[in-house]
Amino acid sequence: MYLSQMEKNELRSFKAQTEALYSDYCAQKLCLNMARGKPCQDQLELSVDMLDVLKDGNFKCENGMDVRNYGMLDGIPEAKEFFSEMIGVSTDEIIIFGNSSLNSMFWTIQAAFNKGVLGSTPWSKLDKIKFLCPVPGYDRHFKVTEYFGVELINVPMTPDGPDIDMVEELVSSDDSIKGIWCVPQYSNPDGYSYSDETVKRFAALKPAAKDFRIFWDNAYCIHHLVDNPRIILNILDEAKKVGNEDIVYIFGSTSKITFPGAGVAVMGASRANIDDLKSQLGISIISYDKMNQLRHVRYFGKFENMRKHMEKHKAIIAPKFKLVIDTLNRELAPLGIGSWTDPDGGYFISFNADGCAKRIVQLCKDAGVTLTAAGASFPYGIDPNDRNIRIAPTYPTIDELAKAMEIFVVSAKIAAAEKLLAE
Repeated sequence: MYLSQMEKNELRSFKAQTEALYSDYCAQKLCLNMARGKPCQDQLELSVDMLDVLKDGNFKCENGMDVRNYGMLDGIPEAKEFFSEMIGVSTDEIIIFGNSSLNSMFWTIQAAFNKGVLGSTPWSKLDKIKFLCPVPGYDRHFKVTEYFGVELINVPMTPDGPDIDMVEELVSSDDSIKGIWCVPQYSNPDGYSYSDETVKRFAALKPAAKDFRIFWDNAYCIHHLVDNPRIILNILDEAKKVGNEDIVYIFGSTSKITFPGAGVAVMGASRANIDDLKSQLGISIISYDKMNQLRHVRYFGKFENMRKHMEKHKAIIAPKFKLVIDTLNRELAPLGIGSWTDPDGGYFISFNADGCAKRIVQLCKDAGVTLTAAGASFPYGIDPNDRNIRIAPTYPTIDELAKAMEIFVVSAKIAAAEKLLAE
């Protein structure tokens, strides 16, 4: 029976029984963490052999340059070729950065504020800058633009991607809107993949601002949890078809493929965009870690081997996603509590319970389970309906995850009962 169908006395009895169970969990003094989408220890071990691939002392890349020295600002040739395939651009449409794609996004925003975009007025000299933010979305994206004082505008997410009708209307009518954050394959946190129509309409946008850019963070482009995943369209290819190739910046990294703290980040864009950004990047750095670039290329050899490597990741984390979904289906679905996504890839499960998110997160915290803060998936940390919670199943062991989910569903039951009794 759904909780909403229970009489008040039944609800009080249900709440009392659930609170007794919750007290038992609190007494265990647990310390479990599902706050961020971090690879677990077993995943980190998958790539350890990479650290030995340069032990033969051959530090020269294919053009004969020693990667231990200065030079090659935008990356070594074999790394550009390798990662071009990952994000779907050509070798002259890519920059190889350091270990963090978030850092490359921050730098790209900073460059727009300092010098403008392809000769436009620097954003710092404009009265108002706005960005569109699909919600729920990635909190660190929002923090970057918040840092620069950008006004953030919520755009609802759908299973096909952001509300593209709303996006088209807003960007075509307001030249102070300079960009939009996107996670197109397995969005964070919903796990949605953009439909072909959505990608094509993004590629064909006609913004009022000529310096408008789509920040296309394809972080999970090969992070599949199913055997036959749907792959999204290549947005740069689609933009070229309509003569709009300058509209998008594409980002990716190996942060959750090899080592989060020592991966390789990449950015793809039109040649015009790349040339413009390289002219600015060369002021701040001579080159990134070319030894790490060479390690990655030599370890995998070809991009197909990286795809095969991701099967090992899937074998570790897919059972964790299944455990979470099975627990929610078993414990909450029969009671009509909340709703959730069941993604085909990525790192998160999105849980929604109107008016209960903060209470659930607090109850979990008090019982020893740390989650991402309620509201984090919205700009400024403000979820207008207090509904979204991002569940990150990857980091805990399977046993820790099972215990954490027991506490999560008990917390959700208490919060739901409290809400109904207060109505």
